Amino acid sequence: MQLTRHTDYALRVLIHLAVAPGGRATIAEIAEGYGLSRNHLMKVVHHLGQGGFIATQRGRGGGFALARPAEEVGIGAVVRHSEPDMRMADCASCAIRTACGLSGILAEATNAFMAALDRYSLADAARDRRGLAALIAALPAPAPLSSGSNDACADERPLRRD
Repeated sequence: MQLTRHTDYALRVLIHLAVAPGGRATIAEIAEGYGLSRNHLMKVVHHLGQGGFIATQRGRGGGFALARPAEEVGIGAVVRHSEPDMRMADCASCAIRTACGLSGILAEATNAFMAALDRYSLADAARDRRGLAALIAALPAPAPLSSGSNDACADERPLRRD
């Protein structure tokens, strides 16, 4: 099973927040540091906010932070929120589905996968806080916006669902 890029980014954002100094971050900071697309990351952050995983603040000094302690953020819950369709195969449109037992096998495998994720929290994923904090501190800082740019801080723009 392979998780989507959206889920990968969501987990990276949450781990980053779990160990970030002050527990806050901005889209620019994470996008630049991890080499991620700002536009895609904006959608991820918006989706995490809708799911109640993070709290966002607009304006000067804005950004986002965990909405609850890392110990209370289940990895399984994040994956379920970010991956609404966990089907491993499209058995619904398969010509042999009525006689095939694969869909039940794949459903069992998916359930086992999710059960394993449900045993862990964000705190477990960020247990090496010192090591993660050191790596995060070494990430490149976001490039300053040029003064003539029409692009206000990406963290201050409303997010659209495409």
